[in-house]
Amino acid sequence: MVKNLLPETLEDALTIYFGQPELVPYSGGTDIMVGSSCEDKNFLFINRIPELKQIRLDNEFIRFGSACTFTEVIENDLTPTILKEACKKIAAPAIRNVGTIGGNIANGSAKADSALIFMVTNSLLRLQAHGSERILPLRDFYIGRSKTAIKQGELISEILMPKQNLDNYYYEKVGARKALSISRVSFAAILDVSDDIIRNCATAFGAVSDVILRPSEIDNMLIGKSIKEAKAIKSTYIATLDKAIVPRSGRVSIEFRKDVCMNLISDFLESNGI
Repeated sequence: MVKNLLPETLEDALTIYFGQPELVPYSGGTDIMVGSSCEDKNFLFINRIPELKQIRLDNEFIRFGSACTFTEVIENDLTPTILKEACKKIAAPAIRNVGTIGGNIANGSAKADSALIFMVTNSLLRLQAHGSERILPLRDFYIGRSKTAIKQGELISEILMPKQNLDNYYYEKVGARKALSISRVSFAAILDVSDDIIRNCATAFGAVSDVILRPSEIDNMLIGKSIKEAKAIKSTYIATLDKAIVPRSGRVSIEFRKDVCMNLISDFLESNGI
């Protein structure tokens, strides 16, 4: 008989998970419950835990509880527009009402729409276990296709998004149709310009490789440059990205994914005068 444990506090959940590491934690279950991998498994349902349902602000971060649904994220005033836009394009309202941002990240999918935004904003994960916790950059959480760095007994409790300079963004999701589609290519970028100097440039590509691509070393080529200087090295920047982006085949061809990626990066730069 399948067992579904229902802790009401984070401490209780971590204690239970520590003692029964074979449990499968879940919140919304919109992905995990439709897969055959969960047959004959027992579950740890964490959707009733208040600590995991909060969205709050501190001096550095917007802190999103991992069990917040996409709808809750969309409707919260603290959520930046770039994340709201991505969450609005996830599946249908019924799925958004149940599916959670923590689950979207924990799946380890390069197609995860909300994870793309947390990646481009250099967000961090708060990973908690019984008697311990650690903070891990999201980019270090993904180690391969559907593989993550989460350790036995750990739960994602919060996603910490740096709260500064999120207004000037670019986001596109390319799917087979305008709604209810899985990403074939997705792209997000942020450009922060102050006194004509690029203070931050961040790009991220989803559904292209085994993990979400976040080419920060290449983006650093533009940081500290004026718009005019960035224009002068634009071709070098694009060529470097072109070499770094190596798509895998899937629902669409490698060539399609590569062309879309390069078109999106060019449009992002042009829309910002570069």
